[in-house]
Amino acid sequence: MQTEIAKKLGIEFPIFAFTHCRDVVVAVSKAGGLGVLGAVGFTPEQLETELDWIDEHIGDGVYGVDIVIPGKYEGMGATDADKLQDDLKALIPQKHRDFVQKLLADHGVPEIPDEDKMQELIGFGTAIAGPQAEIALSREKCVLLANALGTPPPDVIEDVHSKGKLIAALCGSAAQAARHKAAGVDIVIAQGTEGGGHTGEIASVVLWPEVLDILGDTPMLAAGGIGTGRQMAAALAMGAQGVWTGSLWLTVEEADVPPAQMQSLFDATSKDTLRSRSWTGKPCRMLRNEWTEAWEQEGNPEPLGMPMQFMVTSNAVQRNHMYPEQAKDVQFNPVGQIVGRMTKARPAKDVVFALVEECIEASERLSNLMRVDVEA
Repeated sequence: MQTEIAKKLGIEFPIFAFTHCRDVVVAVSKAGGLGVLGAVGFTPEQLETELDWIDEHIGDGVYGVDIVIPGKYEGMGATDADKLQDDLKALIPQKHRDFVQKLLADHGVPEIPDEDKMQELIGFGTAIAGPQAEIALSREKCVLLANALGTPPPDVIEDVHSKGKLIAALCGSAAQAARHKAAGVDIVIAQGTEGGGHTGEIASVVLWPEVLDILGDTPMLAAGGIGTGRQMAAALAMGAQGVWTGSLWLTVEEADVPPAQMQSLFDATSKDTLRSRSWTGKPCRMLRNEWTEAWEQEGNPEPLGMPMQFMVTSNAVQRNHMYPEQAKDVQFNPVGQIVGRMTKARPAKDVVFALVEECIEASERLSNLMRVDVEA
């Protein structure tokens, strides 16, 4: 099952797996897809370590890296990461920090010692994601760089192409897709609102054909709530050259997800997600819980813009991860509506093969419907 973009990247199946876990990247790539490591949570030094491990374990496989340089954000244009962080900190109202602290304390989530706290602004914007891109592009087995929010800056696109690699960018509307195409992006990822993480408001089945009509010869990957081979077949039938998946990999056996957090995903239905600005400052689909509800209550602070909101909540994310049992009701759980089908842990390889097999079955079923009886 090879589309033109799969052939160009040297992968067996046009299945792209976005994940923050290096083990999942390796497992998916070894199974014939393309694992894509989300770099936003890593410092450049940490990303170097992660990619060293991937390079060592991926064998003959290849992979991608996803960075975050939004098209619009506070502090846009800054080149000094430390100065950018200091300038943004000065803009954050103390009431927002106090609100987060009280919310976590009320739910019994322990504090983290100061020496163990992570930097508030990591993996974000040109000043920080730029060095991440350089690290990724220096790796022979990294064949794709993707930008999660907005059209990549011209110098990043030029750098990617100069190194013989491909660059992709996500979009949630046909207008955004047109900007990506005009900028010289190689692959546009059209993500419907059903997807997990940052999404727009347009549903996948409406969005995909709109974007395809805009792109012409530029390849499109379909994203947004894809978790079955039937959905993959539908996307390919529309004209997509592959599928970009994310939520699906949160509950594979290789995923670095705490048991309490994974159980909350197993227990959720497709009706249990919402788009909220409460963690990152931009609309992000996640599981509804007491955290998201608190930020919606009248009289409480309204979320700040990106990246300041995440600077307020980054410590909460770290505390969530370190104390998942205590934080289960205020956990950051970005996930798409496909969560209703994520009911048990499976090896990543089995998920890849199940997608392929079901896609083939669906395609054959459609083909049989279209077959003309010559003897009739």
